[in-house]
Amino acid sequence: MRALQLLLRTSWGCPAGAHAATLRLQGPLTRPGSRCTMALYRTEERGQPHSSDYRLFFKNVAGHYISPFHDIPLNVDSTEENDIPTKKARNDEHENLFNMVVEVPRWTNAKMEIATKEPLNPIKQDVKDGKLRYVANIFPHKGYIWNYGALPQTWEDPHRKDKSTACCGDNDPIDVCEIGSKIFSRGEVIPVKILGILALIDQGETDWKLIAINVNDTEASKMHDIGDVRKYKPGYLEATLNWFRLYKVPEGKPENKFAFNGEFKNKTFALEVIKSTHECWKALLMKKCDGGSINCTNVQVCDSPFRCTEEEARSLAELVRSNCPSASFNLISAMGKSSRNPESLVVKCVKCFWEA
Repeated sequence: MRALQLLLRTSWGCPAGAHAATLRLQGPLTRPGSRCTMALYRTEERGQPHSSDYRLFFKNVAGHYISPFHDIPLNVDSTEENDIPTKKARNDEHENLFNMVVEVPRWTNAKMEIATKEPLNPIKQDVKDGKLRYVANIFPHKGYIWNYGALPQTWEDPHRKDKSTACCGDNDPIDVCEIGSKIFSRGEVIPVKILGILALIDQGETDWKLIAINVNDTEASKMHDIGDVRKYKPGYLEATLNWFRLYKVPEGKPENKFAFNGEFKNKTFALEVIKSTHECWKALLMKKCDGGSINCTNVQVCDSPFRCTEEEARSLAELVRSNCPSASFNLISAMGKSSRNPESLVVKCVKCFWEA
């Protein structure tokens, strides 16, 4: 019952026509000296890919549902204090290791993203004006030109003006462009080291784009800062800048703008941006700022008022199997905001599931 009430406090409508779940175990890395981050997480598909009801949920190694936005640590090999990662005493190289959640594999076009407004924040395909979103091919490239994703436990606060760009954040986790040689699958969690950052200004909002490389990539040992990308992958940064400038033009929109005249900032600058967005995320999870429609339901962040039990998380994920039309569910959610009898609304919601 409490899990359903948690769901009623969100603006999420469960997708119709959910299909059988498919569980994928992310296997451990086996190369000597590799970072075995991927073995810690599993993904579970619900619904049909390339449809509005598709969701990719995350589970920990014990098989419990978690949020990739809130429950996966930001830092690789982090210790935990109240389940919010803190840095160990370690050398500079270890301090630059972060978990990246892969949303879009390289050379694909579907605009997949962590659903920040849904419980447990599964990955879904973005929808605009009722249509699934795909990025156009920017000649001579096919789809995204990197493995594209986000750093967990970061948040670009839309109410906080960035001192370096004079624009507020875009209300999402910070984006990552992984430039290694391997193509990763959607939902993989990989250890990356940060090399630099680009400041895209999207409709007046700061939309940071981190440049990173998988730490197990064959070229990772040669790359330590943004200058190394120019040295060992000539033309890649120029292609990245051009891609972000033009990717919305086929939709009839103007070219995108950048802070710093499109200059890529170095690793030190990038790490400060990560630190700042992580602090914003902490404030969000502790209810110290206005998160708006962001869903902060989590399983592992101690002291967070949004924390739920493993059983409640399972109940939330299982609701995706239901056939409740989104419009009906959103109406019930809206009613729940002002109702004095939320339990009656839970009954109505369950009834809606069975009658659909």
